[in-house]
Amino acid sequence: MTKYIYEYKNWTDFSWQDKSINVVFGEVRLMQGKIIGQMNSLGFSAKEEAALTALTLDIVKSSEIEGELLNYDQVRSSIARRLGINTGGLVSSSRHIEGVVEMMLDATRRYNLPLTHERLFGWHAALFPTGYSGPCSIEVGRYRTGEMQVLSGAMGKEKVHYEAVKPELVKAEMDKFLDWFNNENRLDNVLKAAIAHFWFIIIHPFDDGNGRIGRAITDMLLARAEASGERFYSMSSQILAERKRYFEVLQKVQYSSGDITEWLQWFLECLKNAMLATEIITQKILRKAEFWKLHEHTPVNERQRLVLNKLFENFEGKLQTSKWAKLTKTSTDTALRDIKDLVEKGILKQTDEGGRNVNYQLVDLKLE
Repeated sequence: MTKYIYEYKNWTDFSWQDKSINVVFGEVRLMQGKIIGQMNSLGFSAKEEAALTALTLDIVKSSEIEGELLNYDQVRSSIARRLGINTGGLVSSSRHIEGVVEMMLDATRRYNLPLTHERLFGWHAALFPTGYSGPCSIEVGRYRTGEMQVLSGAMGKEKVHYEAVKPELVKAEMDKFLDWFNNENRLDNVLKAAIAHFWFIIIHPFDDGNGRIGRAITDMLLARAEASGERFYSMSSQILAERKRYFEVLQKVQYSSGDITEWLQWFLECLKNAMLATEIITQKILRKAEFWKLHEHTPVNERQRLVLNKLFENFEGKLQTSKWAKLTKTSTDTALRDIKDLVEKGILKQTDEGGRNVNYQLVDLKLE
């Protein structure tokens, strides 16, 4: 019968083939340095914007991996408020979102503090402020006391993908994990992030939220690797994009007798892809910074500023008067006046598409 990795003696003495991961590991370390260099040359507000965007994506996508959709604007506003970033048009956010943001900021901004049982319990309580996960009551702010299986499929026809460590062993396993986390100083923190993620997921110490807390632990160690609490790329966004492979590799390596080379390979490739994706986001942020520099003396009202900023961020679909009115919570007449004013100022233009609804877009920036 196939054994789970934790059923082997000294299962946490992980091994891997250095030659299989050296090339991608070197690329990741090089890219980390390159990204930090790029960000430091951006200027304060653009750098702040880049960190805000990456952190927002990380939180939204980490929840999406678990099938939970968080409101992007609420998450962004919650982070901006806590970091004292003035983005204009802040929206209020739910208690649940505040909790998720709290956990992520604690992990990334206070990355040098020790990770303790109490700190993890605090994160767990922040993720589940009502004591419920969906309709189900769960044990919050403490390790699980029940069996844990990862299942899929319809009720009565479930397929067991994984059966976690027995509940009576969780505390001892977490003692060992936290001792390693806080005291192992010889390993590079990027590799340590990969190992910590896998190790924590194998223990699966909580009733729910293990994936999100595991990814927060990953981000904490990546922050240590860069000696910076500012995040400029989103590992969770990339895990979501590669979710099928993520679960496949986890499922395969959970049966290993200790060699986790395949997991490390996947993790490092995923991290590299996350950094490549950041370059696209950085270009958008630069474009936005250049736009406002170009229009620093152009009079625009708060509604116009709000929508223009949105067009540089995560704007979906086409810009129409009705969408403007909805975004700015105003009438369609006011929305049309705002849009026409920006058309006259050469900021927006009407698209060539015909049809009942007129669409608008940003005039291409002609930057010297």
